[in-house]
Amino acid sequence: MKSEIKELKDLGTKSSDVILKGVTKVFKQPDTGRDFVAVDHVDLKIASGEMVTLLGPSGCGKTTILRMISGFEYPTSGAVLIGDRDVAKVPPNKRGISMVFQSYALFPHMNIWENIAYGLRVQRLPMDEIVTKTNAVIDLMQLTGMEKRFPNQLSGGQQQRVALARAIVIEPAVLLFDEPLSNLDAKLRESMRDELRALQKRLGITSLYVTHDQSEAMAISDRVVIMKAGKIQQVGTPSDVYDKPVSRFVANFIGKANFIEGRLASVDARGAHVEVAGTTCDVPDPGAMEGVQVGGPCCLSVRPESMLLSPQATGLHGRVSRATFYGMKVEYEVMLGEQPVLAEVYSNQVMRRFAVGEDVGLSLVWPNVRVLA
Repeated sequence: MKSEIKELKDLGTKSSDVILKGVTKVFKQPDTGRDFVAVDHVDLKIASGEMVTLLGPSGCGKTTILRMISGFEYPTSGAVLIGDRDVAKVPPNKRGISMVFQSYALFPHMNIWENIAYGLRVQRLPMDEIVTKTNAVIDLMQLTGMEKRFPNQLSGGQQQRVALARAIVIEPAVLLFDEPLSNLDAKLRESMRDELRALQKRLGITSLYVTHDQSEAMAISDRVVIMKAGKIQQVGTPSDVYDKPVSRFVANFIGKANFIEGRLASVDARGAHVEVAGTTCDVPDPGAMEGVQVGGPCCLSVRPESMLLSPQATGLHGRVSRATFYGMKVEYEVMLGEQPVLAEVYSNQVMRRFAVGEDVGLSLVWPNVRVLA
């Protein structure tokens, strides 16, 4: 038993890169007969053992990409490589992948042991090997003692463990997750998210995760892929996409963001110099500033927690229009001229509280400020 568990832990040796090259998927709309481009020339590499999350609004193409990697959809054009093999036209059962679904997809007429062993039976392995591998993964997933129960006798979290056990027992090269935690309540979802991430790191399986939950994507991923209208908008670590968004869409989609309108006055070795409400702000690390020209309009993208308030209404300044106490933080809405901006001050940082109608100064944490079009 212990040697088999070790074999499962060492699964990373069987993991593969996943590479998408110019992948496009076009659907014919049944009502109009027109073409709809769901995925538009996507290039992406997921390294062996990496956990990558596709994140974006409904209809952005993230699930379609997952289905093309799994084999449930074939791309209109482009290559889908698992390892060095193009599997774009290969059936799902020949790709060496496993998928964990939102609905768990457990067989209701089979007990837990039979559900987990199903994939091994399909592979026609010897019975003694099926027993050894199934018992090993049951132990690994902390399901010992539940083997004879049926899915309807388990909690949501236990059913999700069974679904994950069934996926990893066949030792796939790639593991795909289609919003696997969305049916769980908030507290259990958070717990299962941490368990799932710990297990993925322990096994080292190349994994692609699809979710619409931003906090889930940030907590579980090595890298996050932000999508919109079938195209990739930004790829990076969770901290990169949060602290260094390349567009208003990314900044607004990941967490909260203020967009302080201004004009790009100049750019030099010290950074970008932006005129805002009669004040020149020096931004030392403005980012790529795509689409922004000197003399033209732009905005400062600032997270609410990167805005500091002071009683000295100098430099950037405004008037408090709302103050909301949330226990661990106070959220202030400040009118900067005609622009409302949000500032979040955590309770352990509060030197004093500001009243509605009070004039305040606004200081920005410059390393976290980006200049966007």
